[in-house]
Amino acid sequence: MVQYNLKKITIVPPKEDFINIILSRTQRQTPTVVHKGYAISRLRQFYMRKVRFTQQNFHEKLSTIIDEFPRLDGIHPFYGDLLHVLYNKDHYKLALGQVNTARNLIGKIAKDYVRLLKYGDSLYRCKCLKVAALGRMCTVIKRIGPSLAYLEQVRKHMSRLPSIDPNTRTVLVCGYPNVGKSSFVNKVSRAEVDVQPYAFTTKSLLVGHTDYKYLRYQVIDTPGILDRPFEDRNIIEMCSITALAHLRAAVLFVLDISGACGYSIAQQAALFHSIKSLFMNKPLIIVCNKIDLQPLEGLSEEDKKLVMEMKAEAMKAAAAQGGAPNDEGVLVTMSTLTDEGVMAVKNAACERLLDQRVEVKMKSKKINECLNRFHVAMPKPRDNKERPPCIPQAVLEARAKEASAEKAKRKLEKDLENENGGAGVYSANLRKHYLLANEEWKEDIMPEIVDGHNIADFVDPDILQRLEELEREEGLRLEVEEQDFEYDDEDLSPQEREALAAIRHKKRLLIQEHRMKKSTAESRPIVPRKFDKDRKFTTERMGRQLSAIGLDPTAAINRARSRSVSMRGRKRERSLVGRDSEGEGEAMDVDGEQANKKLRLRSRSRSRSKSRPPGEVSPGEGFKDSAQKLKAIKIGKKSVKKRNKAARKGEADRVIVDLKPKHLFSGKRSIGKTSRR
Repeated sequence: MVQYNLKKITIVPPKEDFINIILSRTQRQTPTVVHKGYAISRLRQFYMRKVRFTQQNFHEKLSTIIDEFPRLDGIHPFYGDLLHVLYNKDHYKLALGQVNTARNLIGKIAKDYVRLLKYGDSLYRCKCLKVAALGRMCTVIKRIGPSLAYLEQVRKHMSRLPSIDPNTRTVLVCGYPNVGKSSFVNKVSRAEVDVQPYAFTTKSLLVGHTDYKYLRYQVIDTPGILDRPFEDRNIIEMCSITALAHLRAAVLFVLDISGACGYSIAQQAALFHSIKSLFMNKPLIIVCNKIDLQPLEGLSEEDKKLVMEMKAEAMKAAAAQGGAPNDEGVLVTMSTLTDEGVMAVKNAACERLLDQRVEVKMKSKKINECLNRFHVAMPKPRDNKERPPCIPQAVLEARAKEASAEKAKRKLEKDLENENGGAGVYSANLRKHYLLANEEWKEDIMPEIVDGHNIADFVDPDILQRLEELEREEGLRLEVEEQDFEYDDEDLSPQEREALAAIRHKKRLLIQEHRMKKSTAESRPIVPRKFDKDRKFTTERMGRQLSAIGLDPTAAINRARSRSVSMRGRKRERSLVGRDSEGEGEAMDVDGEQANKKLRLRSRSRSRSKSRPPGEVSPGEGFKDSAQKLKAIKIGKKSVKKRNKAARKGEADRVIVDLKPKHLFSGKRSIGKTSRR
């Protein structure tokens, strides 16, 4: 396969970056310190080395650009014409020529200034010559800046071109825009071409690959072509024309016989006749697409006549190649929407291309060289005796032994799995290889032992029946309790009966709401009542509801408020011990003393816990006494002091904050002074 490394071309830097790269490399890889006291020969060598090194770097970079970009005269004509269509051959050659000229100019500049440096008589003059040499080299690079920018754009575009082998088996799909070329390529190959319901969706050559008779074929999707003069065609159409002109491929000319593409059959036939000269010496197939919208038999007489004329041209081209006048596979129909006939079109194209390539090889001179290497022996009969082919008895016996050994072969778990439904259906029996005294014991249920007892001994076979009886008894008991709980309506007045009915109805609604909330509680967070934004549970609302059914809400509201107050933390009350004027405590009566004791006990139980001193030892800490705990705290603080001072996050923090300390990576160093790195 022909390989053009269009995707591996080195990046072409802009002129500023080009100069910076070369000068920084010169500064880094050549000595940088020189003194006036050096001998003049040493000064000359110092600056001559600078100039030569800079010229070599420029020469290498420019040579890489010239060598890696393809020569249009030395590659396949298909790629040569394609690059000419995309970038203009003259501009391309001019840019590479300017780069080559710059390389030669830089070489002459370096040669001249090295000659002048041989006669430099001072440090100042040698330095001036070096500066002048590097300045003139950079000026040359600046002058070819537009050419470098152009070549970089060409490189980017060339790296996006598909890898097309001009000499391999190829199927080329062409035709008007929006006739179904890209859809066909997606169906028969591994390509993923964008398909849209508007014209010129495909703007460049796109390649997919398919297999036929164990051979690999490349299928090329070309942009749509319009029927207009050659000089009026744009770059997108010229890509298709270039592929048709240079690739040895089977050509599929796709027709949209339904007219859904926006072009009539007459316009598509005119395009076929205008480019039929490009189909010479290539297998040509007329493909009628979109037969799901318009069958070929339903066309009008004029359109059918145009299609038959194209078929006759295709047969004439096949006859010109030396093939038999056979119309099979010349005109085929398909529908890329329903996949009807798609594979038949692919097989017909591959078959005709294969026949044509075989015929070309048979007519070439190389076939005689290949035939000379083969010798087919034809034995002559020595008598009239029939000698049919037979299999020796030893071979038959060996086959019988192999068959019996195969039958006697032990089946593996994988074989049993395949026979019984495969993975996920077959479950392997892990007990069948147990070595037990009795084979029947293998399928016994394993006992489950808990606390030394076998659970199977405590299983009641009638447990389900007894559970049903218990549930039935519990249901009857609940019904009796509900009946006992219900008020007797006979002793109530009509107004009280209405209020009771309203309360029962409200209770049922609340129970239903609670059950609904409970059923959906998994997907909804539980919100406390104090964060109730809807204010559903307030004393005011409860009072309104009780008033609406004719009840006095005062007692209920007071009870709810007293409960909310009691739920809050009570403040610690002062002691109920009175003091007289002399400061001595005077006890109150017996009832007051009992109340005082109760308040003290309650306040002590509700008081806040005191914070523990740092040295106090709590149970479970592992310290002997407070002194040992304080000593441990002191040692711990001392151990983390160094780590905190270094701003480490922990013991495993190994971060190096400054990767390049300034004292090691700044300033110029003379020859031989970098060893301390």
